[in-house]
Amino acid sequence: MSDLKEELHRKLQAARAGLLSKLEGVNEYDLRRPMTPTGTNLLGLVKHLAGGEYEYLGASFKRPAPETMSWIEDGSIWDGADMWATPDESSEYLIGLYERACAHGDQTVADLDLQAAGWVAHWPEGRRDTTLG
Repeated sequence: MSDLKEELHRKLQAARAGLLSKLEGVNEYDLRRPMTPTGTNLLGLVKHLAGGEYEYLGASFKRPAPETMSWIEDGSIWDGADMWATPDESSEYLIGLYERACAHGDQTVADLDLQAAGWVAHWPEGRRDTTLG
């Protein structure tokens, strides 16, 4: 890996670890408690970021997620369904989903160079092309 790529990857991994560290010692009630008028909760942020990892460091580089996420499959993501944990989504499941998505993204980073071409379907027309960098 190039020095720049290694540095960017380290910063990404540090940000991920920082997020997970904020959940340590937080009880289940507070992980699920709505924190905004839209119902966003801490586990919802983890859920949202898991989908982001799979999208931006996976599908955008022709490496689709190896697992399905119901809120993406049914389109409810566009209604914000990725911003809160449902009663049937355990904290262990959502944290594990995020960890698996991060591992998937790490493999993308390891396999590609910073100039690798990507494409994000939901970005505006004419601005969908991107690179790993």
